[in-house]
Amino acid sequence: MMHSYRPIQSPKLQPELHGPGYVYQEYVPSRQLASHIACYWTMDFQAGAGNPWHRVLPDGCVDIIVDLHSPSYGKAAFVDGLSTRYKVLHFTKARSVFGIRLYSESARAFLKYPLSAIVGHHVFLEELWGVEGRLMAEEIMAANIASEIIAIVERKLSQMLACSDTSTPSLVYQSTQYMYEFKGNLSVTDLAEKVNFSERHLRRAFDRELGLSPKEMLGIIRFQSLLQEFSSGSYSSLTDLALKYGYYDQSHFAKDFARYYGLPLKRMMKKG
Repeated sequence: MMHSYRPIQSPKLQPELHGPGYVYQEYVPSRQLASHIACYWTMDFQAGAGNPWHRVLPDGCVDIIVDLHSPSYGKAAFVDGLSTRYKVLHFTKARSVFGIRLYSESARAFLKYPLSAIVGHHVFLEELWGVEGRLMAEEIMAANIASEIIAIVERKLSQMLACSDTSTPSLVYQSTQYMYEFKGNLSVTDLAEKVNFSERHLRRAFDRELGLSPKEMLGIIRFQSLLQEFSSGSYSSLTDLALKYGYYDQSHFAKDFARYYGLPLKRMMKKG
């Protein structure tokens, strides 16, 4: 079943940055894994391409990343934690990367590890999965094309999902479903009422499992939902779009845009 929330990353919003030396692509997961995985993605950069950076937006997801050029299988695969601000990665040499973008509420079924422990940094997959993490990295790096890598990953993740205990949805899982349903345009008070828990209990659950507050997650999902509509061009005006997502103050909207995207709103308006 497809997920109702589809985060977007900057290369999709700025296709003019793509070229022979910088290529970012996304791949849809199988139906079996679509409710757990937002997408698979690849990023290839050639040295001297004239675009030595890659912008990463906060999207409420966590990524398993494999550096296909790594000299070490043990150091090739790592989990990049949740972030609440944009990041700009600068490259000085050729890079080839494969990524698995997991929805945060599903990540523990695969990682067996709370995301709160890796907020703002990364952990090598071998530390989480032991020898299995290194073996998967080795198998991925031996593959020749993206479809082969995806087949390897889907087989591994499907096995892990079959062995995980997902019979009782967690409070974080239930809460994020409401966040997605309302596209982040929901107060923490209203969210707490919907899941029948106090705001304090909700904050503790999010801090323990994800390492960020419900308010922060709501803000990210709201902004990502707005970006999806912004990208499609289906809105009548930027003011109406901001109002639809609860931005009643233009300066608040501009501030959030700068925080999450890292570029002035006026610069992106050239696209819109």
